[in-house]
Amino acid sequence: LGSEPPLSPLVLEEGGDEEDEELSGGEEADLRVSTGGRGSLLTRRGITLRVLLKDGLVEPGDGVLSIHYLGKKFVGDLLCDGKIRWVETGQIFNSPSAWATHCKRLVNPAKKSGCGWASVRYRGQKLVQYKTSWLHKYQPSADMVSKRETSVIYCNSVIPIQTSEVLVQRHEIISHLCLPRDSHTLVELSAFSAINRFQPFNVAVSSNVLLLMDFHCHLTTSEVVGYLGGRWDTNTQLLTVLRAFPCRTRLADRDSAPAVEEDICQNLFMRGLSLVGWYHSHPRSPALPSLQDIDSQMDHQLRLQGSNNGFQPCLGIICGPYYHGNQGVASTITPFWVVPPPEQRPNDYGIPVAVEVTYVQDNFLTSDVLNEMMLLVEFYKGAPDLVQFNQFWSPDTTVLDKIKGSLSGHAPKDQAYSQILEHVYNQLSSTH
Repeated sequence: LGSEPPLSPLVLEEGGDEEDEELSGGEEADLRVSTGGRGSLLTRRGITLRVLLKDGLVEPGDGVLSIHYLGKKFVGDLLCDGKIRWVETGQIFNSPSAWATHCKRLVNPAKKSGCGWASVRYRGQKLVQYKTSWLHKYQPSADMVSKRETSVIYCNSVIPIQTSEVLVQRHEIISHLCLPRDSHTLVELSAFSAINRFQPFNVAVSSNVLLLMDFHCHLTTSEVVGYLGGRWDTNTQLLTVLRAFPCRTRLADRDSAPAVEEDICQNLFMRGLSLVGWYHSHPRSPALPSLQDIDSQMDHQLRLQGSNNGFQPCLGIICGPYYHGNQGVASTITPFWVVPPPEQRPNDYGIPVAVEVTYVQDNFLTSDVLNEMMLLVEFYKGAPDLVQFNQFWSPDTTVLDKIKGSLSGHAPKDQAYSQILEHVYNQLSSTH
């Protein structure tokens, strides 16, 4: 599954949907053709803010709309007729695209499009998600859904991969943000060489980072997320990832996100580290980015670049612990980056590319990592989605043995770590 990181200050809206031009009342009415179902032939292009208001998916209100772009925030009122009033000046805009384009050009005069439906948020959620919700509610037949199959896009074809994951929509070709699509669709990674580019930075990742991240991803059948701390050397163009910071919160838990964010920021500051990336899990599916992951990765890349007024890479990592297509007991760990779409096609998805990484073996398991592992055990203890460690992963391997085998691939040089980890494993066993 794809994920959107829960820590809002780390995310910047960019990229989007240009299918949001407002229609006149007559044009909108023409698109609704009654065949026994409400609005059965209303096209995606015909779904306007007026439609969402009429059908109760959104409500008019002051300050309910917002845009974040390159460190600037714009706030708007949603009017009863579907128009947008910019709070700062009182200007009225007919569509999300018109408002987004105007605001973004104030910050970046070279900006050619507003990407309104993906850039404008209603009460914190992107408008494009409300458009998709409308389609699911009133045109469910538009989504061809499979419960047991994930669509992986590669070379303009679909490769079915059997998984036990949730509903995923099938698509043959997904490249343009305006096309109806399921955000959980997985996308095969490209190589930099395949798109005639060189990897613009080098990456070194500490083995303790991999160990803590892999451990976190193994604990639950739900998707998890965390952040990566390290340093960026502009002279050597080397990104060094030194610490993992697991988010001990649920992805949908908006109430606890600020406290988690503050804790991670304090940890980064105290260690003299910078935010250099993020990780998340695909518990039972391939460790490939989804369309939503591509959006989130682009958001992070833009955020880091915008905050430092210069290029700084942001590394994304996907960990797939329980996908049965993996070789052996080890998780599949996929570092990736997203190449922005060409300027002449700003609404396309960026291209996810595999990042070559040097893994650096640590000398010993630090007390910080051990403490984080124990905190994670305590956080998930008793949770309904906690993995059953005494069950069998394969005919002769329990889940706990599988975890031990996967973590052994990130072992520090000091072999005494195994005795320390045995204490953690004992705590895991006692959770059932």
